[in-house]
Amino acid sequence: MEEEPYEYAGFWIRVGATLIDTVLLMLVTLPLLTYTHGWNSFFDPARGLVAGVADFLISYIVPAVAIVVFWMHRQATPGKMIVSATIVDAKTGGPLTVRQSIGRYLGYFVSTIPFGLGLIWVAFDQKKQGWHDKLAGTVVIRTRG
Repeated sequence: MEEEPYEYAGFWIRVGATLIDTVLLMLVTLPLLTYTHGWNSFFDPARGLVAGVADFLISYIVPAVAIVVFWMHRQATPGKMIVSATIVDAKTGGPLTVRQSIGRYLGYFVSTIPFGLGLIWVAFDQKKQGWHDKLAGTVVIRTRG
């Protein structure tokens, strides 16, 4: 049997990386949202879902751009870097293209919508790929040390 060329990053290590990234994103977005609307706005039921352009930019666009930029320039988000994981092209093992990065990010929505099944798929897939990885042609690997 041929040895796999990579050590694929499994489900729990990727969950850990995602938790780290979530905390880091919150450390950036919460102060911006607080500055924009004030601390009490988080507890104001009248604020509702329509909060404006600033909320959309801070809550959705800034994180998306940051994640794609990290994938393009570092092949990992900070959380993945901490756990020694890298995102690579599944066929070449090289860096992601812009198309793969954007497709992978949009693939998260596809992975999440059906009860997170596309994310949980990582736990059972031979190459530890989620649906977003399969759609973008990527794998997440661990650095062999």
